[in-house]
Amino acid sequence: MLGIFFLVGGRAAVLSRDRARERGVGGRVWLGRRVARLGRPVVAVTAVWAVLLLVLRAAGFPAGTLRSAVTLVVQPLWFVGVYVLLTALTPVCVRAARRFGLWSAGALFAAVAVVDFLRYGPWSGVLPGWIGLLTVVPGWLFAYQLGIVWAGGRLDRRRALGLLAGGCVVFAALLTVFGYPASMVGVPGQGRTNSHPPSLLVLALAAAQCGGAVLVRARLARVLARPGLWAVTVGVNLCAMTVLCWHQSAMLAVALPASRAGAVPGLIGAPDTVGWIAARLLWLPVFASVLFLVTLAVRRFERPWTGMARVPRTVMGVLAVGFAAYALYG
Repeated sequence: MLGIFFLVGGRAAVLSRDRARERGVGGRVWLGRRVARLGRPVVAVTAVWAVLLLVLRAAGFPAGTLRSAVTLVVQPLWFVGVYVLLTALTPVCVRAARRFGLWSAGALFAAVAVVDFLRYGPWSGVLPGWIGLLTVVPGWLFAYQLGIVWAGGRLDRRRALGLLAGGCVVFAALLTVFGYPASMVGVPGQGRTNSHPPSLLVLALAAAQCGGAVLVRARLARVLARPGLWAVTVGVNLCAMTVLCWHQSAMLAVALPASRAGAVPGLIGAPDTVGWIAARLLWLPVFASVLFLVTLAVRRFERPWTGMARVPRTVMGVLAVGFAAYALYG
């Protein structure tokens, strides 16, 4: 669902930037506040896990288990770095959208298509593997740029329908004709991945999702006009970064203690049977409940830390750096 996430992010960035200008807030101050808003939950989760690693190691958990836990905690955080980069590029993206409209996103789509042709085409065995990294910026910027075009009023229903139809056609062709893997995330043992770095299949899916989102936006707005639903939406949005940063931790809070009991169906062990999947579905409400409690406990870190003394902030920063060092080199 990253396509829709970046679409909404691009649109929201433009609206936020315009409101900041109306209040006399400069571009650098606006960017600094946006980056701080994204960074505070990341510092919080990594600082807590720096302490948890020491506790879990003292409790006798194997090093391999702790390494897996660190990997799961870190996995969602790459998104934050990418999002910060895209946010910094917002002024450039706005100028491109004003001048070229939807073609500004089309150019990004074409750039990823060229890189994919080079890394999967006849020269795939000759060119260096790092060439795929050239899709990281245009690949994730594509849907963000669509959001900026949308905010500028240049993504109407007709163009949205074209995105939906064109994205579906390209997506189907890449799967059935060009042999792209069906999984949108990396799968152990699979030779190719669609998401790290993003392939053209990711952009085709994002185009279809974004086109569909624009088409249903008015209908959703009417549904969300109900005060109860709108209150829930606003409440979730206020802690969205907390949910992103902590959802793997909520799962681990259940899985790590259960690992002491061996292969628990749906929780520990390989997901290689229908029974395992069915058991996993039964665990989802448990994960959700734990995540809800964790969110209540740590959501304060999304707000400005003006009420926190300098020493606790320094300690959290040091712990976060320590966790990063362990994740990279431990």
